[in-house]
Amino acid sequence: MAKPVLQIVIASTRPGRTGLPVAEWFHERAVAQDAFEVELVDLAEVNLPFMDEPNHPRLRQYVNQHTKEWSATIERGDAFVFVTPEYNYGFNAVLKNAIDYLHHEWQYKPVGFVSYGGVSAGTRAVQMLKQVVTTLKMVPVFEAVSIPFVTQFLDEEGRLQPNDVMNTAADAVLAELARLATALRHLRPAA
Repeated sequence: MAKPVLQIVIASTRPGRTGLPVAEWFHERAVAQDAFEVELVDLAEVNLPFMDEPNHPRLRQYVNQHTKEWSATIERGDAFVFVTPEYNYGFNAVLKNAIDYLHHEWQYKPVGFVSYGGVSAGTRAVQMLKQVVTTLKMVPVFEAVSIPFVTQFLDEEGRLQPNDVMNTAADAVLAELARLATALRHLRPAA
């Protein structure tokens, strides 16, 4: 059986964003675990416009090419990690828009969270995200990576220099995602 596909979704699209080095670190960690085929999905590159489909996503009657491509990308995934900042006690609009474009493609797939920010480490954004993903029948894992005062972990080149707590948390997220990706695969109907 082929390894499940883990998609690490970079939520921030801001110029100079911290999400990119955080996601690159997590990507390296996931590849080293060798439990998944790992893909980085950068919402800045996906560049979806605000929802512009005339039909409800449940119908899967997509008319726009960008939606068809986004659907194929997410359909391919067996598990996800959302790398998210916290904006004003919540998660960013770009991530919400990307999630809302689709429906069936998300179902019965586990999702983990790597959040970052100031004192709260993005945890309030994650709590809001959990409400959204469970509505789509995704399964959020309990384990998470929460990085407080994230800029202190960036070196002069802008790369994340994780501490032991972050590495241990990342390994726990990956282990749980691997366990659930295999188990949940059997619940998903063929596309």
